[in-house]
Amino acid sequence: MTTLTRTNSDDQNFVELVHHLDADLAEKNGDQNPFYAQFNKIAKIKHVVIAHENGKAIACGAIKEYEQGIMEVKRMYTAPESRGKGIAGQILAELESWAAELGYQKCILETGLKQVAAIRLYEKSGYSRIPNYGQYAGIENSVCFEKRL
Repeated sequence: MTTLTRTNSDDQNFVELVHHLDADLAEKNGDQNPFYAQFNKIAKIKHVVIAHENGKAIACGAIKEYEQGIMEVKRMYTAPESRGKGIAGQILAELESWAAELGYQKCILETGLKQVAAIRLYEKSGYSRIPNYGQYAGIENSVCFEKRL
């Protein structure tokens, strides 16, 4: 049984999962990884969701304020052995609920074109592609999405 826990970036399970995420992204992003890594620091993230299965942390995601009324989805990761079970969708839905509870009207996010499973997840979850925003504007490997809550 999968359980979801709301926490923050001080949670050691989150830190460990993000370590695995960063290693995976470094491999996929290659020489572009330093560009992306600078925007993925986890210190002081107040809104983190971790999925546990049989007491083990297996997946995570986070939101942080992008601007007034808008939360940015960050650090989505599911351990390889737990993929394909819908856990990322559960985490995403919990993050969206949390953002709505806090009074935010929209979630935005960026992912890489090579992150095919992530793109499918976001499209299936009701996200629409938008022009690349902020630091991702003009970055060919990036694709950005939004969803009104």
